[in-house]
Amino acid sequence: MKKIISTKNAPAAIGPYSQAVEAGGLLFISGQLPIDPATGNMATAEIKAQTEAVIKNLESILASEGLSLENILKTTVFMADLGQFAQMNEVYGRFFANDPPARATVEVKALPKSALVEIEAVAAR
Repeated sequence: MKKIISTKNAPAAIGPYSQAVEAGGLLFISGQLPIDPATGNMATAEIKAQTEAVIKNLESILASEGLSLENILKTTVFMADLGQFAQMNEVYGRFFANDPPARATVEVKALPKSALVEIEAVAAR
């Protein structure tokens, strides 16, 4: 069985997908963009601010289920420009300082809404 997870504290899906789905004690969190859920606006066009906004959206989805970033097992980071990897990684490292999850980072041609970064995650209950 799967459980659809949705919270108003993270951006609403911009397509036919769920913010997250839980099955077998695992949460599969859809790629989060740097969108402020209160305003619907994109974070400033700067990689550090966008990375922080994305991770805060992940936190909000996890918090809606009583979980935290510590529950994340794996992330996939999609970046529009790997030349900005060091700046993204600096912010990412502040949120995952201890026992960080497994991670893959890839450069993509473009992201929705011209975002600079998008992160998806798998977490365990």
